[in-house]
Amino acid sequence: MESGLNPASNLGRLIPAAFPAPDTGAGTGANGSNGTHGLNGEASHPLLNGGLQTPAMAARLRELDARILAQASLFDADVVAYLEYVLRCHGKRLRPTLALLCGEATGGITDAHLDLGTIIEMIHLATLVHDDIMDGASQRRNQPTASSRWGAEISVLVGDCLFAHALRICSSKFPQEVSGVISGAMSEVCTGEILQTQRRFDLNLTFEDYIRIVRMKTGELFRIACHLAASINGASPETVAALGRYGESLGIAYQIYDDCLDFLGNEEEAGKTLGTDMEKGKITLPFLYLLQALKGDPAAHEAVCEALLHGSPADRRALVAQVKGRGALVRTLGTLSEYLASCRDALDFLPPSEAQESLAAIPIVLSGHVAELTGQ
Repeated sequence: MESGLNPASNLGRLIPAAFPAPDTGAGTGANGSNGTHGLNGEASHPLLNGGLQTPAMAARLRELDARILAQASLFDADVVAYLEYVLRCHGKRLRPTLALLCGEATGGITDAHLDLGTIIEMIHLATLVHDDIMDGASQRRNQPTASSRWGAEISVLVGDCLFAHALRICSSKFPQEVSGVISGAMSEVCTGEILQTQRRFDLNLTFEDYIRIVRMKTGELFRIACHLAASINGASPETVAALGRYGESLGIAYQIYDDCLDFLGNEEEAGKTLGTDMEKGKITLPFLYLLQALKGDPAAHEAVCEALLHGSPADRRALVAQVKGRGALVRTLGTLSEYLASCRDALDFLPPSEAQESLAAIPIVLSGHVAELTGQ
């Protein structure tokens, strides 16, 4: 699941007259909400709003957003509206914007960086559509999810269309080496999701298991956005590798934050359905650390295990106090901080520039959101 931080911009809703009717009710957030998100005017993701944005970068971001939205028109006329809705309503463009920033930081943004950003965003959006089906989520970005509008059958195929279209762009725009990296990343993301689903309600999950899953399902797209952006510009192998580490570390930190948001956040502020991790049996880092903290107290450990496996929603919500009181939240934030520090260290390979400063600001802004959410 990806974080539902409120955006700073509003692209407006696009629901054509011929837009397919939802199979169920529109759900919460369909009207009078914060609307949808794009990059018109300014970066739509709050992690980006904390960084520097020059007029030239703002123009590039608008160009990127227009290119992403234009992909819908390339599909069959009878399915365009489905794709338009997902492309416009579901993404905050963080990953493709990282590609532009890393491109700018290593020699300048080219048309290839815009293509890369478009491909990465379409892959990401496909995973969101599929995630919402598996999680039973009704809301994302203060809008009904695709599955709540049209049901799982159509929505899973919409996600498949996004995956296929990303590969079509990739094969037509990039050499085989780049296509191989992107297709490998798609496989890595899907494998991470399979492993996470496989390990639901698995109380034997280790820290290493958790990080491996998060690195695959979230960190990998962040990594290739930064890695390939530098590689396209012919940056040194050391710089390409360093920006790959920056992206992967940021992605892992971002997922840990999102795991905290799921049980500490407010749905109205987040703009999406929360509480699905515990409900679906995902043992995220705060609860993994809680189980470790209770190893010396068999009765308390057994009670938490029982609540995670068989408890009611109220029983699971009651665990939040233990996550805080037993030190699991503090430990989680310590791990998150280590990954943010890794982000900062990776940028040492870049020469000073406005783009480098923007990349350096993103972990700082995320740290601020974490502190606001947790009160730590």
